[in-house]
Amino acid sequence: MLDSTDRRLLQLIQQDAHLTAQELGEALNLSPSQAGRRRQRLEAEGFIRHYTARLDAEKLGLGVQAFVQVQMASQRPEDARAFARLIETQPEIVSTWTLTGEADYLLRVYCADLAALNRLIHERLLPQHFVARIQSQIVMHQLKQDAPLPL
Repeated sequence: MLDSTDRRLLQLIQQDAHLTAQELGEALNLSPSQAGRRRQRLEAEGFIRHYTARLDAEKLGLGVQAFVQVQMASQRPEDARAFARLIETQPEIVSTWTLTGEADYLLRVYCADLAALNRLIHERLLPQHFVARIQSQIVMHQLKQDAPLPL
């Protein structure tokens, strides 16, 4: 069970995962050792899964962000497994969700340019026998960056 101090600690490290135990302790009105132990407990209990860095896609030459909806030709488990293996091999696909509704999957994709997005869709995804239809939306501008989870 999370108390208010745990929730505040999680908010703080979502904003800056580099905070030291000293800095967390000061922000939470705890000793550095208490703050460090709380952080370790939250890691051990799985509330904190891992730490990552957010990179600038455009500076890395990834000028096109898109969302790609995939409708499967069948709902056979072996086709779902084959699709999962396929998307794992495509570095441009950074996240994937299963959906309710007309589309079965939603892919978040970063590509260098429109030609690269076209190749991903037409040369790697659509030729698969288990893919029936694809619809893509190109991101024009991201108004809000991926935000911390609400606590």
